[in-house]
Amino acid sequence: MPLPSWVPIREDLRGFEPYGAPQLPGLIGLNVNENPYAPSEAVADDIAAAVRAAALGLNRYPDREAVELRERLAQYLGHGLSAQNVWAANGSNEVMLQILQAFGGPGRAAVSFAPTYSMYPEYARDTHTRWVTGRRAEDFSVDPQEAVELIKAEQPDVVLLTSPNNPTGTALPLSTVEEVLEVAPGVVVVDEAYAEFRRAGTPTALELLDTHPRLLVTRTMSKAFALAGGRLGYVAADAAIIDALRIVRLPYHLSAVTQAAATAALAHADELLAQVDALREARDELAAWLGERGYAVAESDANFVLFGRFEDRHAVWQGLVDRGVLIRETGPEGWLRVSVGTPEEMNAFYTALMEVDPR
Repeated sequence: MPLPSWVPIREDLRGFEPYGAPQLPGLIGLNVNENPYAPSEAVADDIAAAVRAAALGLNRYPDREAVELRERLAQYLGHGLSAQNVWAANGSNEVMLQILQAFGGPGRAAVSFAPTYSMYPEYARDTHTRWVTGRRAEDFSVDPQEAVELIKAEQPDVVLLTSPNNPTGTALPLSTVEEVLEVAPGVVVVDEAYAEFRRAGTPTALELLDTHPRLLVTRTMSKAFALAGGRLGYVAADAAIIDALRIVRLPYHLSAVTQAAATAALAHADELLAQVDALREARDELAAWLGERGYAVAESDANFVLFGRFEDRHAVWQGLVDRGVLIRETGPEGWLRVSVGTPEEMNAFYTALMEVDPR
């Protein structure tokens, strides 16, 4: 519901609604790109033990620098990174907001290329950063020449690239990132929230950190690590960039409980990531099945697939909901996005879609 007129909210926020995907209990949830495989009992036991140990000290503030966690994240990422090159926060959403707080703001601009993650313009709005939208090509790639021309014209302080992109799943070649880095006057952020799901041979922008000090690469434990409920996102960058983010972070922003849970989960990285290969295979099977049925399918390096086109996508979405399957009505008009689930969940989706949209 819109806010009553008497609520003295900032005028530039009036009329907006809180961000959020539908949460409809009792349905098969294939709409928010979660990992469908929960942590094992052994992992849960270790997380619970770590949280219990942290709970015995909850009368004290947590380590405001989250040093141990950052060390573990750096070890996981590799590429010669140390704790000084990593920062963590409550989900990659908070990391992104901190980036816009530090490098955006009044009189500054941020650029991204749509369709992409719908929260980006909200980070800009909330930090009074001018938002500039470039366009992706028909195949949802970013044309490097057009990107360079836009950046030269707008001189943005922040460029947001997403690889793999949400909601399309499109990965960027490193050559495109490098061309952007060559002309960007400020920082360049490569959002790699879905990086663990990328296909063999698809590179990571972490490879460019050594030679590009204004590059930031963001990640999350929500997806591949099956820790969406733990709310832990992080960023890798030059130590000086990390220090800039520390200036805008709230005091003790990352609770002792969150730090303990994430550190314990990282100790089980091999087990938690074991399902990634299976999810990649299921994604490719999903894309092939949709393509065989005549849908347009965006090439995906993530754990979801964007498909279309529909004259009335909402009717298809509603038809799936009526059959107990929840996917996402997002992206360009006429397209829908479905997350990869368990084999049973995917079979339910296939059956429901054939009933709703027989082709």
